[in-house]
Amino acid sequence: MARIHGHPIWFELATGKGQLDPAGAFYREVLGWQVEDAGMEGFTYHLARAGGNLVAGLMEMPDDVAEMPPNWTLYFGVDDADKAAADIRAAGGRIFREPADIPDTGRFAIAADPQGAGFGILCPAPMADGGETRAFDQQKAGHGNWTELMSTDPEAGFAFYAGLFGWQKGDGIDMGEMGTYQLFRHDGTDIGGMMGLGNAPAPCWLPYFGVNGTTEAIARIKAAGGQVHHGPIEVPGGAWIAVATDPQGAWFAVVGPKERMP
Repeated sequence: MARIHGHPIWFELATGKGQLDPAGAFYREVLGWQVEDAGMEGFTYHLARAGGNLVAGLMEMPDDVAEMPPNWTLYFGVDDADKAAADIRAAGGRIFREPADIPDTGRFAIAADPQGAGFGILCPAPMADGGETRAFDQQKAGHGNWTELMSTDPEAGFAFYAGLFGWQKGDGIDMGEMGTYQLFRHDGTDIGGMMGLGNAPAPCWLPYFGVNGTTEAIARIKAAGGQVHHGPIEVPGGAWIAVATDPQGAWFAVVGPKERMP
């Protein structure tokens, strides 16, 4: 099992007002998720499962940030949410939501790195089976598979996250005029990449979800009302990716073999 601290641990969609059910229906069609109400008192929050594992949360955009466009937030596990929040501040990042408890889930905070890319941290409550989140699993379709940071200063970004999470550099891929695509590792496994801003309007994290057949996934995205902006594109290692937006405008990507495997 991967160590929790620094591991991608949760994926959370904030969508437009009145769009929670349509957003859930879209990802059900595209990723095969089963989506249900979490039953939280006084707050509507939907949970998505893939193969029986909890993989993502979906909610409407909170009132205090209602002007923000729909987006996905990546959460990384931490051993101590309060210490991690203090470390983020000390390293030049910002805390937008102070550490707070979620009953039966853990303690979380919402932050941004020094370049402005937002992310979440979560210290999970002990699980009944002694296990860990299964939201990120590179061997299973419908789960988080890759994380990607687009930054105005990816080298400084790596230094920030390496100090916070203990990530290590993997291979660096020369992308010509676009610079280097720097892979990063957690517990010896590549879990994502960092690059320059590219076409992104501001620094951000992009979640990749695994699919069994990128070609078919692209067709499902389009049929369900989403837009494919890049792809299919083959990436090192033989996988194929596509970058898309859901019908509400939230960016995400899919990754897997080009065609469905038996």
